[in-house]
Amino acid sequence: MELSLKSIAVSIVLVTVVTLAWRVLNWVWLRPKRLERYLRQQGLSGKPYRLLYGDLKEASMMLEQTKSRSFTVSDDSTPRIVPFLHQVVKDYGKNSFIWIGPIPRVTIMNPDQLKVIFSRLSYFHKPRANPLAKYLATGLVEYEGEKWTKQRRIINPAFHLDKLKLMLPEFYQVCTEMISKWEKLVPEEGSCELDVWPFLANLTGDVISKTAFGSNFEEGRRIFQLLTELGDLITEVLQSVYIPGWRFLPTKRNRRLKELDMEIRALLLGIIKNREKAREAGEAEKNDLLGILMESNFREIEEHGNNKNVGMSIDEVIKECKLFYFAGQETTSVLLVWTMVLLSKHQDWQARAREEVFLVFGDKKPSYDELNRLKVVTMILYEVLRLYPPVVAVDRAVNEELKLGNLSLPAGVEVTTPIILVHHDQELWGEDAMEFKPERFSEGISKATENQVSFVPFGWGPRICIGQNFALMEAKMALALIMKNFTFELSPSYVHAPHKVITLHPENGACLILRKL
Repeated sequence: MELSLKSIAVSIVLVTVVTLAWRVLNWVWLRPKRLERYLRQQGLSGKPYRLLYGDLKEASMMLEQTKSRSFTVSDDSTPRIVPFLHQVVKDYGKNSFIWIGPIPRVTIMNPDQLKVIFSRLSYFHKPRANPLAKYLATGLVEYEGEKWTKQRRIINPAFHLDKLKLMLPEFYQVCTEMISKWEKLVPEEGSCELDVWPFLANLTGDVISKTAFGSNFEEGRRIFQLLTELGDLITEVLQSVYIPGWRFLPTKRNRRLKELDMEIRALLLGIIKNREKAREAGEAEKNDLLGILMESNFREIEEHGNNKNVGMSIDEVIKECKLFYFAGQETTSVLLVWTMVLLSKHQDWQARAREEVFLVFGDKKPSYDELNRLKVVTMILYEVLRLYPPVVAVDRAVNEELKLGNLSLPAGVEVTTPIILVHHDQELWGEDAMEFKPERFSEGISKATENQVSFVPFGWGPRICIGQNFALMEAKMALALIMKNFTFELSPSYVHAPHKVITLHPENGACLILRKL
């Protein structure tokens, strides 16, 4: 009997070991090779699969090598920002694929196919991300299906135009504070060399702190600082192969990620709890993003009943607050810094924009209607978003075999829409695609794109960025006030180094020469 039990135990262990070995073999070799054959039969090209790492090692090496090369503002920036993807498309064509570890990722640049990917939400899903990345930005950006529909419905009121108009005084106040700092640094006669990047990052962090949390501005500022550090750590995580279970190891980075997440959550929870107490005490709701979000959530619960499938939990509200911060701060700060860099290079467009600002505003405070009349400024911002989109690519997973135009995509692959390559594509934008030419948007986006899905800095379709109007309004306000007070040009010490850190940062800052008007 004892021998029989031992035999059974040994058999169970052997079966378990063999099963695990088979799963690992299938994950790291058999399945990738099967998918590779399928893709090549579709006419797609790419590098052969390499065990476990795929193209990640080569991509990482190429990124490091590219950093040593010098670039100018007039150069095509894609070989520095996405060097490996740029080279693969150059070598294998637009119908190509790369390997993210053992997962093949198909490049899609055709506008008709992009339209399908952005609009058919039930076919193209969020890819399985490194769980550590969820420390940074989750919430609406990660949800799908009914969950996404519900959350979007609750969050939408916070970004209605009438609510955004009420936030203009906060935009103006924070921008004015930054202008005052610059005025103290720049002499009345003469000039000052200034790295504007940290100022612009702090500006947008302060704007989101005020518009999201109102009177809790200092707590908001602390959250911004913590999220900045969190973003740097997550960038390191995303540049390595995801190994299941690695996040549970007590490495220095994993411990710091948990510490940052716990402190951010504690700060947000404290602010939310205080808001709930104020509401119970009968105090009026505040017109900041958190106040509008919580009021919308309460209405949702009252209308549909208080059960687990209705409304948002405290944890979900915290996730949305983190997303407010990260997406709101990052998008506008990178848009502003690249706008200032490009206008420093193209003084004629800076002069045209400044002339328009003085013509529209004079000495008045910018109002929403006046911001909306800034046609030249809008053209410039669109062209900056085309050349330097904050998010350079969007990836989606294919969970079941499907047709995409003339392609048949098997379950298990991913597709990438390389926004920056689409925006720089000469077949879509003409031979001058690499040049800074805001006039291409003089008659709007539809005319510039010939009604194709080829300009997608905020995405496209049902999942288009909910905060795009917020970002553009803030950028117009900041740029208008900067141009009313200063002229600026590139410093001799400026080094052009666009660098992807989740969004597209200037790796060496943005040193400009400022002069008072």
